[in-house]
Amino acid sequence: MFLRKHLVHGSVVMLFALLLFAISLVLYGDSGLVSFEHGVASGDPLDDRVILWTRVTPQESQRKIRVKVEVASDKKFESLVYSSVKSATARSDYTVKVDVEGLSAGTVYYYRFRSGDAASVIGRTKTLPRGDVDSVRLAVFSCANYPTSHGGYFNVYGHAAKTADVDAVVHLGDYIYEYGKAPDSGNDNAGRTGRDFPEYSDKEILTLDDYRGRYALYRTDPQLQALHAAHPFITVWDDHEVANDAYVGGAQNHNEGEGSFDARKEAALRAYYEWMPVRPAQENDSGRVYRSFSFGNLVELFMLDTRLAGREKQLSYKDYFDPDTGFDARRFREDIGSADRTLLGRDQLVWLQGKLADSTAAWQVLGQQVLMGRMNIPAEIIPDLGKRTPQVAGLINELTEIKRQTLQDDPSVTQGERGRIGTVLPYNLDAWDGYPAEREAVLGAAYGGNKNLVVLAGDTHNGWASNLRDLRGNQVGVEFATPSVSSGGLETYLKLEPQQAEEFARDLEVLIDDLVYSNTKNRGYMIVSFTPEKAQSRWIYVDTVKRLEFRELTSSEKTLGVLAGRGNRKLVSK
Repeated sequence: MFLRKHLVHGSVVMLFALLLFAISLVLYGDSGLVSFEHGVASGDPLDDRVILWTRVTPQESQRKIRVKVEVASDKKFESLVYSSVKSATARSDYTVKVDVEGLSAGTVYYYRFRSGDAASVIGRTKTLPRGDVDSVRLAVFSCANYPTSHGGYFNVYGHAAKTADVDAVVHLGDYIYEYGKAPDSGNDNAGRTGRDFPEYSDKEILTLDDYRGRYALYRTDPQLQALHAAHPFITVWDDHEVANDAYVGGAQNHNEGEGSFDARKEAALRAYYEWMPVRPAQENDSGRVYRSFSFGNLVELFMLDTRLAGREKQLSYKDYFDPDTGFDARRFREDIGSADRTLLGRDQLVWLQGKLADSTAAWQVLGQQVLMGRMNIPAEIIPDLGKRTPQVAGLINELTEIKRQTLQDDPSVTQGERGRIGTVLPYNLDAWDGYPAEREAVLGAAYGGNKNLVVLAGDTHNGWASNLRDLRGNQVGVEFATPSVSSGGLETYLKLEPQQAEEFARDLEVLIDDLVYSNTKNRGYMIVSFTPEKAQSRWIYVDTVKRLEFRELTSSEKTLGVLAGRGNRKLVSK
């Protein structure tokens, strides 16, 4: 009787244990049936915390997957400083984000994720410094188009992952592109090399699953994975994370046949927060991405949203041209100069003005998307700028020579010629040039507060450096603009050969008053460094993104710097 009672009891215990095991398989999955195919990432570092990210790929549908997160001060993980178990679920596309707190300032940490027998690669991250800081170095990127038909391999990421000694990576947007497969891509370089969209992500992305699939594709790229594993990212979106030339209520690349723009934007931003190592600026508000980061007393970085927070629809020159009467200059000036025309939106502008006023760092840095520097060119070029015909090329050369002679005080330049180069218009109304009143508000806040302003920009796919002056002519700060990771620049749109692109860049430096440097032919990134005395940018380029074998173009490198303090905020070559 005693033996029978215990046999029954043992059977019940065993059945209960088997039941719990079966439930755990249903709820949490068999950790042996998962993998970490999309690498690891860290981001939004502060002086005491950092976001850690990964994605678990289940081999079969599972409701929850248990994932262990470990953080250590050494690569061997002998000195653990954090450990926890999180759940990856289908609701978040099996992504895992952990905000690890209680870390030491200015410290390198190593992290990894494990699920059963599966383990991720080891990532490296770094918290922000606190107090007195001697130097800060940032790697700055923008615009990575995946297929070689419109972009190429992410060689720029790979170069930085191997060589960049920086405190953080700043990504200024267009991390992904929403476009689908080009109609003729089967016959072009993308099709021949295999660098094209797979079938699961070869259409223009519109839905949550579409955006998730595009991020998943990008994050299989080994060069992007390597950069994420090497450094923490500080990111902000531009337009292509949703749709080209986005603004508050729509986008150039969104039409009625594609459904609600608000629904598309909501899906895009949800996927962004799932797949990017970013901390929401406000809890339960995924629409606000503007936020700030303090690198001790040396740099305060303000990440801005010039796309979705408050941007009014871009103006278009074609709306001011009449075939019979020509260009309606009066109406254009009234519209573009309106004090109510917003790029940041009132809430973000007020936030930025307050942050600038309160900042005591040596340098105030704006991490944002579009060019702030004035890019005014002679108005007669505007209608035909996109037509790189011999006639247009000749016109640009002619006007450049007139401007060069004027700068040399050549007395032979006529009043008519001076009028031709003095009548200027901004070439890109999608940039701050299309929102001049709000630009003045930002520059005024920096100048009035005696700040050392450095603006970082992306979006254009080319490298630029400009002096930033307000309408009164005051030198307020400088702008460093990064070239693209892979997307074609002006040289692509204008169909310029390398030598033509080089000549075009030099022409622009003459024609545009505040422009100090331009590169309109190469892909690359910037290393921006700060000390208490100066800030400088070094542009680094690669020779190709159309194949994986590449080399750094040291002959195309350029370094420009600016000294701290009012009166010295003007770009100088090094």
